[in-house]
Amino acid sequence: MALKQLDVRGEICPYPMMKAVEALKKLGPNDEGLEVITDHAPALETIPTQAARLGYRADIQETGSPEWRITLIRAK
Repeated sequence: MALKQLDVRGEICPYPMMKAVEALKKLGPNDEGLEVITDHAPALETIPTQAARLGYRADIQETGSPEWRITLIRAK
């Protein structure tokens, strides 16, 4: 299984969430999930909320100042 990556640094809402949802919908059966890199703090709420509606759980890690990695994994 593999994680796809999506870099939305420099983009503001609603674009990070919209791009993450679009990428989640395109994942194949062998893709475990999606890793989203963002520097827009409001995306830390919008992306996990929308991902949960599609059956994904989110894990957020702060990787910079300000920069985060949101890992979205299919819920089992």
